[in-house]
Amino acid sequence: MSSKILIIGACGQIGSELTFKLREIYGNDNVIASDISYNNLDVVNSGIFEIIDAMDYKSVKICVEKHNIDTIYLMAAMLSATGEKYPMKAWDLNMTSLFHVLDLAKAKFIKKVFWPSSIAVFGPTTPKQDTPQYTTMEPTTVYGITKQVGERWCEYYHEKYNVDVRSIRYPGIISWKTLPGGGTTDYAVEIYHEALKNKSYDCFLSEDTALPMLFMDDAIKATVDIMTANADAIKIRSSYNLAGISFTPKDIAASIKKHIPEFKMSYTPDFRQAIADSWPSSINDMEARKHWNWQHSYDLEAITKEMLTQLKDKY
Repeated sequence: MSSKILIIGACGQIGSELTFKLREIYGNDNVIASDISYNNLDVVNSGIFEIIDAMDYKSVKICVEKHNIDTIYLMAAMLSATGEKYPMKAWDLNMTSLFHVLDLAKAKFIKKVFWPSSIAVFGPTTPKQDTPQYTTMEPTTVYGITKQVGERWCEYYHEKYNVDVRSIRYPGIISWKTLPGGGTTDYAVEIYHEALKNKSYDCFLSEDTALPMLFMDDAIKATVDIMTANADAIKIRSSYNLAGISFTPKDIAASIKKHIPEFKMSYTPDFRQAIADSWPSSINDMEARKHWNWQHSYDLEAITKEMLTQLKDKY
C-alpha cells in the first residue's frame, strides 16, 4: 500500500516546494496539501487540497481519516521576525499545531511525523562557530523558544509513546520560487529580486553578519532523505543540525557583482540584527551526515547563478 501524506502549511515557502517534490515522488493522489486559505494557487491547483486550520484538532483528524493519511509533514509556523510582533500568536500556533499532530500519532491515527525545527533554537550563549549538535540552547526569540520546546516534546513522544517523529533544524533557506515569509534570513532571498529589479539593495543586517544558509533544493532533499531513512538510522529524535554553507551579506553582494557589476549594496540594520546576532554563524551537522548520509550540493556561487537565472524573466 502506498504512503498517504498530508502536508499542513503547504502554501508556505518550504511547504509549497515540498508539496511538488512529494507529489513527484509519490503521485498527486497520495499527497494531500492543506493550508488555512487558498493563498498559493499553484499548490491548490496541482492536486488534492484541503482547507485546514492547524490549530483545530478536529479538522486535522477528519482530514486524516477521510484520506487514510499515515504521514504528516507539519510545515505551518509563525517565523522569527513575524513572531516577535505577535508573541502569543506565534506560541499558540507553533505549539498547538505540534501537539495535535503528535497526539494523532500517539493515538495511532498516523504512523510518521515530520516537524521542522530551526537554528533559532540556539541563542547568544551557544558557541557561534561550528555549533555542535549538543550544546547550550538559550533562544531569545519566541520562534526559537517554540522550536526548542517542540524539540523536547518530539523526543518525549518518541521515548514515551514510540511516536516516529523526525526533525531537522533548518538554517536560512534560499529559494527563487516563493517570496520570503517573515524570517530573519530573508535578506538572502530579497537581495536577488532587488539586484535584478533596482540594481541595489538596502540590507537589514550588517555586512559581516555570517549565518548558516541552504538552497531550497538541498532543504527539500534533506527533508525527503530523513523521512525515507530506516527508523533505526534516526538516532536523534529531538532535531538534527543541518548545514549547507555560511556567508555574510558582503559575500552575497560580491557574488552578485560578478553577474551584475553595477549592483550596489547598503546596510541599515534593524531589529532583525539582534535576532541574527543571537544565532550561530556556522553549524556542525556531522550526525546528519553520519546517520542518514546527508550532503548538500549548492555553494554560494551555484546559488547566485541559479537565483539570477531563474528570476531574470520575472524582471
